[in-house]
Amino acid sequence: MYYRDPAVILIDQLKHIFMEGELETIDTVNWYPKVMRKDYTVGMNITESEVDDPDVLYYENYACGAARNYTADRNPEVNKLINRQSIETDQVKRKQLVWEIERRLVEDDARPVTFFPRGAVCRSPQLKGFSLMVNSIYNGQRFEDLWLDK
Repeated sequence: MYYRDPAVILIDQLKHIFMEGELETIDTVNWYPKVMRKDYTVGMNITESEVDDPDVLYYENYACGAARNYTADRNPEVNKLINRQSIETDQVKRKQLVWEIERRLVEDDARPVTFFPRGAVCRSPQLKGFSLMVNSIYNGQRFEDLWLDK
């Protein structure tokens, strides 16, 4: 499998719009204190969640006062949208709210998206008893019910 560091990808992307940069690799133990001090010009922090529901991502990283809201972005209108999408039961309406939140986070520079990771599940046809969740490749995998049929 081929893997490229997301920071290297970002540097390559910036070159296409005539922005030169120098990559400074920093150990995690030193990175987060640097972020908290706002001791950087441009920094990349991978923010993702292994669940397909946006609540975890929004409440941990973008809600006003969230512990991992490193840019200290405080947009009360976005906060209201986050709360509204969380309780919306109509999936079509919730999806519209989520896209509105995403648009506003990008416009506010609170969430400049540089890439979206892809995920997939592969399995052998001999694997039996495997049920993949409808809305996620990450959730609900119960391996105790699996068996191989030769």
